[in-house]
Amino acid sequence: MEARRLQQVRKTMEGEELDALLIASPYNRRYVTGFTGTAGTVAITREQAWLVTDFRYTRQALQQAKQMEVVQAAGDPLEWIGKRLSEAGVKRLGFEKLHVTYGNYEACQQQLPGIELVPTEHLIEKLRSRKDEREQEYIRKAVEITDQAFEHILGYLKPGVTERDIAAELEYFMRTHGAVSSAYPTIIASGVRSSLPHGLASDKKLGLHEFVTMDFGASYDGYCSDLTRTVFIGRPTERHREMYRVVLEANQLTLEGLQPGMTGQEGDSLARDCIAGHGYGDYFGHGLGHAFGLEIHEPMRLSQSTQEVLEPGMVMTVEPGIYLPDFGGVRIEDDVLITEQGIEVLTTSNKELIVL
Repeated sequence: MEARRLQQVRKTMEGEELDALLIASPYNRRYVTGFTGTAGTVAITREQAWLVTDFRYTRQALQQAKQMEVVQAAGDPLEWIGKRLSEAGVKRLGFEKLHVTYGNYEACQQQLPGIELVPTEHLIEKLRSRKDEREQEYIRKAVEITDQAFEHILGYLKPGVTERDIAAELEYFMRTHGAVSSAYPTIIASGVRSSLPHGLASDKKLGLHEFVTMDFGASYDGYCSDLTRTVFIGRPTERHREMYRVVLEANQLTLEGLQPGMTGQEGDSLARDCIAGHGYGDYFGHGLGHAFGLEIHEPMRLSQSTQEVLEPGMVMTVEPGIYLPDFGGVRIEDDVLITEQGIEVLTTSNKELIVL
C-alpha cells in the first residue's frame, strides 16, 4: 500500500517540477510511510526516500515504514538530510508551507544551502482525499462505534446530568468498544448553549424542555468518524419541532441530491436553500460539511465558496444546523462516502426527533 503511495508522491513531485519533497505534517508522514510515531522527518527524492527519527522510534520505524530508508539521527535531522540532498544533486525542494513554522523555515535555509525551497500546499492531502478500501474499512468501523455510542447514551440522558458527564460517558464507551481515542473534543451543548455550534461540554446540568446537541466521534486505527444528533428533554414546543423539521429536511434533501462531480458550493446549496426557504438562512452560518479521514477536518469542504469537485472515494460530513441565540440550536450530522453512482450513507443512528 505504502509503495503505491510513494509512487503517487513522486508523480506529483514530477508535475510540480520538484527534485525532492520534505514532509512535515504528521498525518502526511503516516499516510506516505505507515509510521505512527510522533517524531520523524521524511524526505523523498525521485529515487530515494528517507525517514529520519531518533532512538525512541527507530525499531518502530523499521517495522512500519518498509518502503523507507530509516535513519537514526542523534542531532538535527535536517543536517543529515541536507548532506544527502546535496549528494543527490537536488536543486528544488518542496516543503509543506502550511505545516512549517517560520523557525523551521529558517533552519531549512541554514541546513540546506544552495537548494531552492519551494512552498507547496496540499500535495499529499490531495492524494489522501480519495480513500482506498482499507481506509474506508477503518472509517466504517469508527462510524459503527459512534453509532453504538449514541444508542448507549440515550439511556444516560436525564435532568441533572452534566454535559461533562455525558461527554465522559460517550468517550469511555467508545474506548471500551474499539476506539483508540475520541476523534476530537466532544461537544455537548444543552438548552440555550445548543445555539453554540461548537459548545464544548461544560458543567451545565441538563434541564427540562430543552435541546441537547451531541457532536462526537471515534478514532479507529487512526481514522475518524463524526456524528451529531440533537435530542429533546421534556416537552418540545411547536417552535422546537419546527426547527428540528427544517434541519432534518435539509439533511435529507442533501443526502438525496449529493453526487460526484458537484462542486462543494453546489452541495452546500442543497441544504442552505432549504433552510433559507424556511426563513432560517441567517441562522445557518457554517459550511454544510467537510472531508475527514486521518484528520477530522481535511481540505475538501461543502461550503458557499468551494469550487473543488466531489470525487468517488471522498468521505464527507453532511451537517446542516439552525442556531437561534437565547433559544437553542439543532444540528443533524451524517457521514457519507462519495461513490461512482452517488453516495453511501455510513451513519445509521436514528434521526427522527427523540423526546426523552
